[in-house]
Amino acid sequence: MKNISRPHASLLRWTLAFVLALAGAAPFAEPVSEVSLNAQLLLAARDGDVATVQRLLVMGAAPNSRNRIGKTALMMAAESGRLDLAEALLKAGGDVQLPAANKVTPLMAACNAGNVEMVRRLLDAGAKPDTTDQVDKTAMIYAAGQGHASVVALLLERGVPVNAIYDHQLTALMWAAGNGHPEVVKLLLAKGADTGARDDRGLNALDIARQTGQAETAALLSGSVALK
Repeated sequence: MKNISRPHASLLRWTLAFVLALAGAAPFAEPVSEVSLNAQLLLAARDGDVATVQRLLVMGAAPNSRNRIGKTALMMAAESGRLDLAEALLKAGGDVQLPAANKVTPLMAACNAGNVEMVRRLLDAGAKPDTTDQVDKTAMIYAAGQGHASVVALLLERGVPVNAIYDHQLTALMWAAGNGHPEVVKLLLAKGADTGARDDRGLNALDIARQTGQAETAALLSGSVALK
């Protein structure tokens, strides 16, 4: 039996050594440059490296590649306000409406960040301002809720109704008032925002401003209501 087992043991040792050798070589089987072009594109976009993004697009990277949470390179450009990056991606076929996993679109991201020129470019590229995310927020809600008056003005200019009703019967005026953004409240009032509109709790913009302790927006709305 010993004469039979020795060759088997030897063969087993040789096989194990061969497998281990292959395993050790595996990490080097592909050079680093062979990493997915799409993954490289997303990394370059995250870093704001426009030159690398353009090179990867020419090499065949998909402009609408998405990371593990669904963000595209265009979304990253919108979040960071990199207009040059967004321009390169749009020219390559970047989908202006493609959302992340939470259904936030590049336009919503730009409105949240308050970059009016990015918002303008995305709208020019066909972004739809009435699209909603997974919690039913729109581009206008992001802009008004964050207090970005110039973005709100642009959205109104592009056709978003000043008295549009959103989830829970809220209006842009209510969002701005409740979050304490007087400049947006002034703008909306000047554009004809309805101070009498009520949400699904029966509260108007003034009620919401008072409830959230926003004295300045409450004073603006109180004066507007008194004039009526």
